[in-house]
Amino acid sequence: MLACCLMSDYGWLSILPPVLAIAMALRTRQVYMSLFGGILLGTTMLAGWNLLAGMALAIEQLVLVLNDHDNAEVLLFTLIVGALIVLMRESGGVNGFANWMVARGWVRGPVSAQLISIFVGISIFIESNITCLITGAVSRPLYDRVKLSRAKLAYMCDSTSAPICILIPLNAWGAYVLVLLTAEGVENPVRTLVAAVPLNFYAISALAIVFFVAIARWNIGPMRRSEEAALQGHSGALVSDEEALSEALRTGPDGGREGPPERAINLVLPVIVTVLFMPLSLWITGDGNILNGAGSTSVLWSVSAGVAVAMISYRLQGLFDFGELSELTIRGFRELVGLAAILALALALGAVCRALGTGPWVANSVAPWITPATVAPLIFLTGAVVAFSTGSSWGTFAILFPIAIPMATAVDASLALTTAAVMGGGVFGDHCSPISDTTVISSLSAGVDHIEHVVTQIPYALIGGVFATLLYFLAGMLLG
Repeated sequence: MLACCLMSDYGWLSILPPVLAIAMALRTRQVYMSLFGGILLGTTMLAGWNLLAGMALAIEQLVLVLNDHDNAEVLLFTLIVGALIVLMRESGGVNGFANWMVARGWVRGPVSAQLISIFVGISIFIESNITCLITGAVSRPLYDRVKLSRAKLAYMCDSTSAPICILIPLNAWGAYVLVLLTAEGVENPVRTLVAAVPLNFYAISALAIVFFVAIARWNIGPMRRSEEAALQGHSGALVSDEEALSEALRTGPDGGREGPPERAINLVLPVIVTVLFMPLSLWITGDGNILNGAGSTSVLWSVSAGVAVAMISYRLQGLFDFGELSELTIRGFRELVGLAAILALALALGAVCRALGTGPWVANSVAPWITPATVAPLIFLTGAVVAFSTGSSWGTFAILFPIAIPMATAVDASLALTTAAVMGGGVFGDHCSPISDTTVISSLSAGVDHIEHVVTQIPYALIGGVFATLLYFLAGMLLG
């Protein structure tokens, strides 16, 4: 790959590509431009500071990303997830599931309404945007009925999306992290990821705070004002007509004809198939040992199985013909092509950093001052800043893993704890960021002003972040 271009020991210059990517992200808040800027600087250095040769090498590196089997599988998986989202939405599955929950009559007051939204959020862990969408669709009428604010609902949507997806990584999140760990030479990436799950202190704290907020009705700062307004009949909803919101979900962004009958099974069946197929795929690819399974292959098989079952089911119901199913699948690809582009750029930047020796240089440089106890909290806080600035936890993972893993190895720190710190920091910053996709989608799903959601959520996120930082210090002293 790029190793052939490595001309000498670049020393401190090797840190410039990721630093440029971070600086550009802070300045422009454009993840695509920032990642490519880092790639271009790195390939220009590898080409002997020849800009034209560097541009050619940068383009070639993006092509080479697809040559890697795991990378290609994860990129394809990302597009297929988009197809699954669109198929479930257009089949009436999302609204059908919401109606089924409401018809059960399980809401007796504010606490039960919030607990139902939490249950829905943690049950749908395939993809963070799906989590936000379903939680909001199910809970809007419930929250209005018991006079809870839409800001509270947006907070519930956001806090049970990325945190649960990273804690139950049988999804794109897990596959992506596995690819990055494999690229850094981690001997058993699946085992490392599994060990990192209980050490992801921010994600665990975020979910614990959500439960406490729901049960104790703990409203602080701006959230208290939103809840007081909701008690007076002002929920903060941007759209009060539930029929209009339902129709928007049913017909999708293109509008048009009224959708099919709303049936919960059209969401539940594909989700169950996808979730259950994941451990089976890991068992098959691991020759009977789930921990040795191929993560990228397994998630691709699983979501493909979910899409296949969805298409067969919808065709048997007479909802769509084969042409319409194909059209919906392509529309789903288009909706997540941006995420696939971020992933490709992130993988390319990681390869450039490895060719330059960025990670080992950083690790060796800071080793005299870094101890096993301080690696995790420093990585966590750095990840939070980058993710907040870019709105992308995935881009943060790509920038930090090539630095964090060699650093942890150099000072003999726990790889599992360091991995958890990278993931937790990315989720923490993404959770607070006003430009994060999950933050935006949570606002839209709850039907609340976006800025109101941001300012009411941040105090809870900061509490979780402080708690997680302290735990990383303690864990570093115990596990280092």
